[in-house]
Amino acid sequence: MTGAEQSSAWRDLRPRVLSALVLVAVSGGCIGFGGLAYTLMVLLAMGGMAAEAAGLFGLRVKSLRGGLYVLWAVCAGLSAAAGHWGYFILFCMSACVFGAPLCAVMSVIIMAGTALLWLRQESLWPVLFVVAVVVASDTSAYMAGRLLGGPKLAPRISPGKTRSGALGGLVGAVLMGGGIALLSGYGGAALALLWGGILGVSAQIGDLAESAMKRALGVKDSGTLLPGHGGLLDRFDGLVIAAPVAAAISLAVPGAPFWCAGLHDLVHALAGGMPG
Repeated sequence: MTGAEQSSAWRDLRPRVLSALVLVAVSGGCIGFGGLAYTLMVLLAMGGMAAEAAGLFGLRVKSLRGGLYVLWAVCAGLSAAAGHWGYFILFCMSACVFGAPLCAVMSVIIMAGTALLWLRQESLWPVLFVVAVVVASDTSAYMAGRLLGGPKLAPRISPGKTRSGALGGLVGAVLMGGGIALLSGYGGAALALLWGGILGVSAQIGDLAESAMKRALGVKDSGTLLPGHGGLLDRFDGLVIAAPVAAAISLAVPGAPFWCAGLHDLVHALAGGMPG
């Protein structure tokens, strides 16, 4: 890599770090406080992502249909916050009135928001685990990709992503998962390494899926809200997949952090029983 290429590769690091610090401070505070602060953060994120999605598909947010699309996401979040967990399916299915592409994006946003609210019910640790693993995956992938370079991961979808970056992201996610489990005091660190890796892979799949969508639409970023990152969809593309995965896992171990779920818990849950 030439000096000019190296400079280009790192030129977005400063705004990326600064906006990330602000985001971590705000989201960390809301996750810690829980309650209304956390709920409002999730609802705002859902509405913001819906607004970006509407814009990407040529739907003006100030129009009746665009405003309804944003309101759809917020109402789905309010329904979950009120404890009507099963309603997210109805919101996802009925979003077909906006057309298949917008319905697909809306379904992802609703499932992610519902999952994040579900995971924060009893403790901050499940949400912290998911967020920290996704951030670690993204940061490690960015650093490894810039430092090591090498073959591209999916050049037709996202030319900037490398295989070394994907591997670095996986390692970061695994280590962060184990670290959060140890800090939480709930135990299950060995299983947490596994689930950290699975969530890390989920986050990378979400990243690639959003890149594929933007490439198909011919846009670089979903928005400009976060310097160095783009929009909310750009920043949370990994989280919107990882959070529902974690929430689904948590169903197998009610009363315990989701990362404590073992194979027997999953099998028992799928068979319709409740783990002991």
